[in-house]
Amino acid sequence: MAVKIVRQPNKIALLGSPTSAAAMSLGREAAPAALRAAGLVDRLASIGYSITDLGDDSPQVYQADEESPRAQNVPRVLAALEALKPRVEQAVKSGALPLVLSGDGSVVLATLAAVRRYFRHVGLISFDRDAGLLTPATTSSGCVDGMVISHVVGRGAAELVRFWSEPPLVREPGLALFGVARLDPAEEDVLSRTPLRRYLAAEVHSKGAAAAAEAAIDAIHAGGHEFVLHFNVDVIADFQATDDAGAGGLSLDEVRGALSVFVKQEHLAAIDIAAYNPAKDGDGSGAKLIVELLEAVFKERLHALREETPVAPEISAREDVAKREAVPSTPAPGEAWSSDSDQDTSESARGSGDADRKTEESSGPSDRSDV
Repeated sequence: MAVKIVRQPNKIALLGSPTSAAAMSLGREAAPAALRAAGLVDRLASIGYSITDLGDDSPQVYQADEESPRAQNVPRVLAALEALKPRVEQAVKSGALPLVLSGDGSVVLATLAAVRRYFRHVGLISFDRDAGLLTPATTSSGCVDGMVISHVVGRGAAELVRFWSEPPLVREPGLALFGVARLDPAEEDVLSRTPLRRYLAAEVHSKGAAAAAEAAIDAIHAGGHEFVLHFNVDVIADFQATDDAGAGGLSLDEVRGALSVFVKQEHLAAIDIAAYNPAKDGDGSGAKLIVELLEAVFKERLHALREETPVAPEISAREDVAKREAVPSTPAPGEAWSSDSDQDTSESARGSGDADRKTEESSGPSDRSDV
């Protein structure tokens, strides 16, 4: 059955994924609760949003994994992803904007997979100080969080690459790295031979945050197709409430300027926020900063979208396999596919991916720089 999704610009679905499984230290699993306690829901409601809080999944906590030193805690990472994916699907179907609060960046795999259940073409903007392009073969720490983008584009730990049954989740031309300030030699090598769009911190400084963000949107065609925004808060220079603090990132004003551009986009399909660690935020100032930042950019989003003529993206089943193959690169913006029966959302993530493929056929067409 085809599904028509009508986006509601003033509605946000809040989801918590309390996990530190992909990180290399404890504490991040408390991020969703800490951001709620800092007043996130009230602040967003006060500027005109209707918030549906869908609660948290069961925590998945980092533990040293001597049996898998090149990719630690993969079973726990998968457990977090499989719990989150169907809930993000529910949020997308409702027409609200999914806002995922997480500890580590691996949750972007679940967010992307959930959005891809409904939309044909999904891009990604990874707003992160680190590239996330390490793999089990190039890591020195085994930190899965430093391999996130590799998993997205079809490299990395095999179990996580196969989380979406038809990898890659996003093809390289549809992905932009934004604000990167730390690169391992192995990541520099990858960037030298791939079509990945990249807007390093130095370029953002020179071009200006808003202009660079607009360029990233254009580069992945996010003005016409859905995209997910992955926002890792360690991109903020000298932000201390994270495991990966350091100089050389983007200033708070630059982060706000770029976020404002990304969040105002009509085709923004979901956002996840990662890397905040309450254990390193004794006075709560880090949580307060994040909440105030989100309030500011979401206020601009609501104002911008209300000024535009509402257009409900059409979600329709693919018409014909032959027709699809004849014109593979020119789908209508917002077009997607899904059987979308209630029982689908209770399947495991990989099972749901298989269901997507069957529906399509039946309907027609860093390792944080190893810290």
